[in-house]
Amino acid sequence: MPPPEPAAAPSYAHPIRMILILALAPAIGLGIGRFAYSLVLPDMRDSLGWSYSTAGFMNTVNAAGYMIGALGAAAVVRRTGLFRATWLGTLVCIISLAICALSGHVVVFSLGRLLSGVAAAVAFVGGGALAATIAQAYPARAALLLGLFYTGPGTGLIVSGLAAPFLLAGFGTGSWWIVWLALTAISALMAVPLLMYPAAAPAQDAARDATTATVRLRPILPFLAGYFLFGAGYIAYMTFMIAYVRDAGGGAVAQSAFWCLIGLSAYTSPWVWRSLIARGQSGLSCAILISVTMLGTGLALLGTAPWLFAASAFVFGTAFFAVVTATTAFARFNYPPAAWPKAIGIMTITFSLGQTLGPFVTGAITDYTGSLTSALNVSTAALALGALCCAFQRPVKG
Repeated sequence: MPPPEPAAAPSYAHPIRMILILALAPAIGLGIGRFAYSLVLPDMRDSLGWSYSTAGFMNTVNAAGYMIGALGAAAVVRRTGLFRATWLGTLVCIISLAICALSGHVVVFSLGRLLSGVAAAVAFVGGGALAATIAQAYPARAALLLGLFYTGPGTGLIVSGLAAPFLLAGFGTGSWWIVWLALTAISALMAVPLLMYPAAAPAQDAARDATTATVRLRPILPFLAGYFLFGAGYIAYMTFMIAYVRDAGGGAVAQSAFWCLIGLSAYTSPWVWRSLIARGQSGLSCAILISVTMLGTGLALLGTAPWLFAASAFVFGTAFFAVVTATTAFARFNYPPAAWPKAIGIMTITFSLGQTLGPFVTGAITDYTGSLTSALNVSTAALALGALCCAFQRPVKG
């Protein structure tokens, strides 16, 4: 008689479909929950009289929440399993979007941003570890499958980019709360396949002992330093770039096109970078990808011509989502499966520290200089240093 097939195979009968559904979690938590704020920010500043420091602080609060969520993600995974942690985090993200629509008061709105960050991190760590588990069953396609999960934020960017600028243009100044309500409803609809799809559940039991694994920090310090600087650099660009486009004369169509192009270009990442990510045992893959992200931010510094903005959005979007894919691949190559949630969680915490400092510091510098060009300069410099740090990372031994 032929030997029985491995027990894990039936669990992953439709790996691409499973991962694309899991990708709805970062689409909601990051693509909408975090990044859509940049689309609404100009109207909120005009209506509420916020300074750039206050505007940046709202993303700092979101990033701080993300860090808190990353710190607790491994414990949540141990208690609930990967899949349940993913969909619970997504559900809380939707609730946080509704809170953002309630009031423009700094305390209320920042509470919504904080909750969004916490929940997005839990969903991201759970979903990322589950995607890595699924991808591990298909070594020849592992990089591609991981890349598909990280296209999720791009989906959120496209959805919010098609909705927010036109809602703001249609309803006029002060309609920021209408946008948040609309995004809440859209996110709820997007979450239905994730919340009703139990096929990913079999993989969760393998992660219940995830926190028993040891991940030493010293061997990966260059990687963590680079990822920290990447977090600070990319978020400065994503926080203020729409305001930069608007100040350059870009209306609703230009803002929507710019944002959607970032999201659309993210879909090229799994194919453009899969060979590079498949060789991601060291930090070189991340160094290259962060360098390309830096090129995207630098293009916006060359002028305000539409083609420069388009080139900036395309190059940035192609690479910056792939950096996160490469970090998950780095964890998968250098640690056993039981350690993946903890390793991804540590990297996410480091990333979050950069995101926490980036928006507020950049906003303060922008207030001081009176020019949004300062935000792009800070972003480009941080990304350059981040790429340099990652280039020194070697494969983890033992």
